[in-house]
Amino acid sequence: MTETKDTSHFVEDLTDQSDDFSRWYNEVVRKAQLADYAPVRGCMVIRPYGFALWENMQRLLDERIKATGHQNAYFPLLIPESLLALEAEHVEGFAPQVAWVTHGGDEKLEERYCVRPTSEAIICKMYSRWIESYRDLPVLINQWCNVMRWEKVTRLFLRTAEFLWQEGHTAHATAEEAQKETLLALEFYRDFVERDLAIPVFCGPKSEAEKFPGADMTYSLEALMRDGKALQAGTSHNLGQHFAKVFDITFQDEQGKRQFVYQTSWGMTTRMIGALTMVHGDDQGLKLPPRVAPIQAVVVPIWRKEAEKSAVLEFVGRVRAALDRVVRLYVDDRDQYTPGWKYNEHEMRGVPVRLEIGPRDVANGAVMSVRRDNRAKESIPLGALGQRVPALLAEVQQALFRSALEFRDQNTARASTLAEIEAHFAERRGYVAVPWKDEAALEAQIKERTGATLRCVPLATGNFTGLGADGERLALFARAY
Repeated sequence: MTETKDTSHFVEDLTDQSDDFSRWYNEVVRKAQLADYAPVRGCMVIRPYGFALWENMQRLLDERIKATGHQNAYFPLLIPESLLALEAEHVEGFAPQVAWVTHGGDEKLEERYCVRPTSEAIICKMYSRWIESYRDLPVLINQWCNVMRWEKVTRLFLRTAEFLWQEGHTAHATAEEAQKETLLALEFYRDFVERDLAIPVFCGPKSEAEKFPGADMTYSLEALMRDGKALQAGTSHNLGQHFAKVFDITFQDEQGKRQFVYQTSWGMTTRMIGALTMVHGDDQGLKLPPRVAPIQAVVVPIWRKEAEKSAVLEFVGRVRAALDRVVRLYVDDRDQYTPGWKYNEHEMRGVPVRLEIGPRDVANGAVMSVRRDNRAKESIPLGALGQRVPALLAEVQQALFRSALEFRDQNTARASTLAEIEAHFAERRGYVAVPWKDEAALEAQIKERTGATLRCVPLATGNFTGLGADGERLALFARAY
């Protein structure tokens, strides 16, 4: 990242998505005050509006994690090099991205410490201490934390040297339990992303070439951005006994025999804020799904004459009382900005519903609502606000999902040969669904010739209406972030 000073206002024009999607993305993230560049290479500052969005996302996902029996814990940021080095394949996979601590104060450390790129090594070390008997299983732990990966090319939220995430780490007595856990995590991720973020995803296993270092199998959620590129929205890994054997994580089974545990890990990050931006945003800025929006409805008072001000503000107070604890409400009564300026600002920031209150609305005992997603207007009586605004927000949430699903379906095509795949990516964007038999050589050819990678092999082929016969195994290819 390059540090530059942003002197622009939210309401200044954005670059059109069709002209330069990458530039549009960077502009809207900064102008909507989600994040900004930090004076640290490759890092970002998440601003209050962006962090409030992350907190809402974190809360909703954390509820799902805890509802499925998992508990939160915390592990150290620093990992001894000797501990990390125990797992050669894991180290090799992350080696180019690892940041090292070599000094403590003025003294050189006897052993380097890795700033965690992920926490398998240190968590496995602790599990080897904690797990003794089958009675100790399963271990179901989740951690909310930051990690660091020394990325060469960075972009706000999508790929930064430091980012926030959650990482689940579980241990089980049998392979069947571990596989069930892997798919459980994949499913509550899918439910969260589709229900709360209004982003449709395909879910399924990665190829051998694309899986997580050290995993037996990696499953991912894949979303399609409005520029036609795919984004990995989350991953769930079946680690088998690989790490258990490296870190000697064993338990005494019911017959008194020592057995290695079976493990899983799964994670989702702040890159989902970038996904929200790119899936739902338009040339005017963000469109935030109401379930996670920091502000669900903004009230904009309007008056032209000073004599109208007191009546309008008194009515605003009644609206605030009607919606208190019903929706996340912000009353924008700043005198230094015009109503039009406020409209543009809150559109830029993706507030789902705007409530306009002028003298005419006061006289009618109603509020004029304006939806961010389609700009539909509706006059809502004061007495109906407590019921209608939540219902309106639910309609916006559903409409955003339907729009994103329609876009994805329109940009998912079928191809059967390498020539057809090349022709597609030469002219079009989005996903290509290919009949698949785990052909590693073909996968490598497609990547080399088109730049597209195998995103996943979807578990539910029913998602591909009209693209394949029932039960046909298909792989999704796309260019990706």
